[in-house]
Amino acid sequence: MVRSLLEERDNQRQRAEQQQQRAEQHQQRVEELRVENLRLQLELERFKKWYYGPRADRLQSLGDLAQLLLTFSEELDRKPVHPDDVPPHVEPEEELRRVKRRRGRRHLANFENLPVTTRVYELSAGERACPCCGIERKEIGSDESWQVEYLPGHFERIHHVRRKYACPGCESNGDNPHMETAAKPETAIDKGMAGPGLLSYIVTSKFSDYLPLYRLEDIFARQGFEISRATQSVWCGDVADLVEPLYALMAERVRSSHVVATDDTIMPMLSKGKAANARMWVYVGDDDHPYNIFDFTLNRGRDGPKYFLRDYRQVLLADAYGGYNGVVAGNEITRAGCWSHARRKIVEAEKAAPEIAREAIEMVRALYAVESRPVVFPWRSVSICARGSRCRCWPHCGITSSHGRSSCCPSIPWQRR
Repeated sequence: MVRSLLEERDNQRQRAEQQQQRAEQHQQRVEELRVENLRLQLELERFKKWYYGPRADRLQSLGDLAQLLLTFSEELDRKPVHPDDVPPHVEPEEELRRVKRRRGRRHLANFENLPVTTRVYELSAGERACPCCGIERKEIGSDESWQVEYLPGHFERIHHVRRKYACPGCESNGDNPHMETAAKPETAIDKGMAGPGLLSYIVTSKFSDYLPLYRLEDIFARQGFEISRATQSVWCGDVADLVEPLYALMAERVRSSHVVATDDTIMPMLSKGKAANARMWVYVGDDDHPYNIFDFTLNRGRDGPKYFLRDYRQVLLADAYGGYNGVVAGNEITRAGCWSHARRKIVEAEKAAPEIAREAIEMVRALYAVESRPVVFPWRSVSICARGSRCRCWPHCGITSSHGRSSCCPSIPWQRR
């Protein structure tokens, strides 16, 4: 009986040890799964950034492989080093440090587009006297050097005085004197205090240099004359009304182009409750009409481009947005597809068929190379047609995604139109 009790005690002890060991293994497995989950989350975020980031239309290249190797080496460096793997201590060989010296600085005398202000430094009459004999020393040459300087903008008050003139003879005879006032230059804003230079600076800073009006307000205050952002906004509207005929002329010249490229982007607009997603459309002319025209609409409906292209009858280059179908329907406009948008669909198919996708991307890259060549039009058109004929197999190449549909089907047939 005592022996049986001892065996039972030993068995219970063994079961307790086994349970503790399984609990430790389970805890270790939980930690490993947690680390694996964190690693997968990090990898998912990396792929999201690669997919949705600014380089979303690029295939995986050697640069991506180099980045993965760099990450692997960083993880390897964090691991402990075994003592047997450490090489024996060797005195490092002394290496000569090579310093890459820059070439000389730019010679400012060659920048003829910059205005020159010459400053001459001379000795006074007393300093010209020779310390030995007292005779005045003569000039024998000069040392010249150049310096670039920046003169910040400043405000000026322009006082316009228009002289009035009248005939004294008519006034002495009691007749109505003929009076005339000297004319002054036309102002951009009627009875406005802003000069044309100030208006040009505000408009250029806001729409070309992307400088917000509140920053211009601080800059002007620092220069001694504060102009509120509300006033600047009103002035921008006045300038827009002033240049509206120029805008209409540029739009007319864009519509005279053989090819007009267009695209749209979201333009947040203030409204009640929350910002509304308005649209800003851009229309780009060809080389003979190099103008970029922006058109604002409240939504992405076809009415905006249909109204802008109402008199256009040539080639419209755009993406696969269905709204353009209503623009080109019933008129003589030829629809042309955008290779950049089609290329993104091919990139998305890389996971399903990487070899075919890479081959298609190489074809598109060859088309880009043809476009950049300074060659005459007939050879250029023949080259494009020859390369384009090789691309007709893409819709039938069998690139399918996980749901069985072609990964390139939304864009490739549209590109063959």
